[in-house]
Formats: sequence, C-alpha cells, structure tokens
Amino acid sequence: MAKTTRMASTTLPLGRHAQDVRRRIEMMEHLLERSIPIPGLKSKVGLDAVLGLVPVGGDVIAALLGLYIVWEARNLNMPKTTMARMIGNVGFDWLIGLVPVVGDAADFVFKSNSRNLKLIKRHLDKHHPGTSTVDHS
Repeated sequence: MAKTTRMASTTLPLGRHAQDVRRRIEMMEHLLERSIPIPGLKSKVGLDAVLGLVPVGGDVIAALLGLYIVWEARNLNMPKTTMARMIGNVGFDWLIGLVPVVGDAADFVFKSNSRNLKLIKRHLDKHHPGTSTVDHS
C-alpha cells in the first residue's frame, strides 16, 4: 500500500503507482491554476497567477512548479514528443509572464499546467485505464 500524508484535508499519495502520480499532478494543477476564488466573480486563479505578480522571480518559481508536473510525466514514461510539448507550454507561460501587465493578464487565459494535465490524463487513460476518475470540476 502507498504511503500518504495529510495536507489541508486532502490526502497526498506518495506512491509510484500511476494512480498516485495522477492524483499528485491533479493536486498541483489545482494549486497552480484554480485554487483561489476571485471575489465577485465565478473565476478562480492559482498560485501561478499570484506568483506572476512578483517581477521575474515569481515567474521563475511558477515555471519551476510547472516543471514538477513535467517531471512526474517523465516518471510515467510519456512520449518525448508529448513531454517536449509540455515543456513548451511551461516555457511559453514563463516567457509571456516576463512581459509586464501582458504576462499577468495571460495567466487568466493561457493555463499551461491545465494544458499539461490534459496531456497527461490522455496518456494515463490510454495506457493506465484503471487510473481514470470522475471529474468533479
């Protein structure tokens, strides 16, 4: 059985099984892209957008957190072409984030971590169908 740790009322799986990896990636994507509700709107932003408000350093930290998702994908033996696309998503998000104002606005539109999660889910659904879950979002 995989080890787990308690984290803000959710369980973070620490195992190497594809289902554990999928859950960790989903949790990271949620944290980076849609964990903070915007008052008065039905939209949410994540840590990626908040970090983007800090010039240069915030974008670097957000990109490193996004690369964690790519690293987990590597552990799933995803195809190199898909991983290159994922790195491109993170790189584009980082590059556009370096542009003042434009980069901050782009975080609401271009969600590289959500795009990467979709690529990983597609791979997992094809190669590890037992990891599929019902999406509640």
